[in-house]
Amino acid sequence: MIELVHFQVVSAGLFSIGLYGVLARKSALLVLMSIELMLNAVSINLVGYATFADFTEYQRALGQVIVIFVITIAAAELALAIAIILRLYRNRTSVNVDEIDFLKW
Repeated sequence: MIELVHFQVVSAGLFSIGLYGVLARKSALLVLMSIELMLNAVSINLVGYATFADFTEYQRALGQVIVIFVITIAAAELALAIAIILRLYRNRTSVNVDEIDFLKW
């Protein structure tokens, strides 16, 4: 039988993989994919809590509504970030995070 602990373990694993991807990758696209993985881990955790917690129906639905907002914000963040990455690639011909130095004096 699936319990809340299983959701938490999967969520922690996905979040850890995403955190490693953000810290270790140099490509802006891979960093962006890692951030999306971290957001999905948070969504899994919220759905797990909403499903297994002893809440009223209103409070249970609230967790799922928050997940919908997280998915919406993730989609908007993805669209904006890809537009920025494409513009950087046109200007610098690279999406390497170490080579992006527009704000350096």
